[in-house]
Amino acid sequence: MNNRRPLIAGNWKMFKTCPEAVETAATLVKLVAGITDTDVMIAPPFTALAPVSDVVRGSSVSLGAQNLFWESQGAFTGEISPAMLLSAGCTYVIIGHSERRQHFNETDETVTKRIRAALNNDLIPVMCVGETEKERESKDTFSVLDKQVKKGLEGFSSNDLQRLVIAYEPVWAIGTGRTATSGQAQEVHQFLRSMIEKSFGNMLAKSIRILYGGSVKPNNIEELMAMPDVDGALVGGASLDPETFSKIVRFKE
Repeated sequence: MNNRRPLIAGNWKMFKTCPEAVETAATLVKLVAGITDTDVMIAPPFTALAPVSDVVRGSSVSLGAQNLFWESQGAFTGEISPAMLLSAGCTYVIIGHSERRQHFNETDETVTKRIRAALNNDLIPVMCVGETEKERESKDTFSVLDKQVKKGLEGFSSNDLQRLVIAYEPVWAIGTGRTATSGQAQEVHQFLRSMIEKSFGNMLAKSIRILYGGSVKPNNIEELMAMPDVDGALVGGASLDPETFSKIVRFKE
């Protein structure tokens, strides 16, 4: 058994108005009260961060954002700086999600800049990596992940990355209802951990948390979490309902 503390994170994507987000967060706080051995994070849309922060403050639920820009301020219409996220109550920030890469042309190079900005501002980056269905069918999964991790973490030292979280999200399993088997998830997580060991040493490899994302549900979380290199989940659709998400958080029960 490893001693890495599990992290169950909910990415709300472009769902929930401020009142809806506040209501969902308030219900979730009650449902996961008393959880002490698992970290819980939710990432509402930017508009709901500040009001949700008021709801989760002092609870076992942490706040994350779905993205950030790497400059501290300036003429960047529509962007959000690390300091803005901190002032809204964020602890975590999701970086390089496949939907950002696919729809908004984010690259491994911009992922690097975002991770650096997050770390420089004491935000915990959750770096997303994953292959498409075509890449998996072509047996390119490991080469795709190798490139995403090496380029995304270029220029960092192991000391820089003590707080980094990696989320493996096979693109073919996001929002499709298809989930990687626990064996497939373990195989990839083990590969990612070995990559970290080669690049940054055994200490970071042993401590870094690697989450699985892709149609995670209450009925598959326990099996996924039984895998030695799966340290948590980045949950999409199932995190929008507080009852469902709380069951995922309470996977040990």
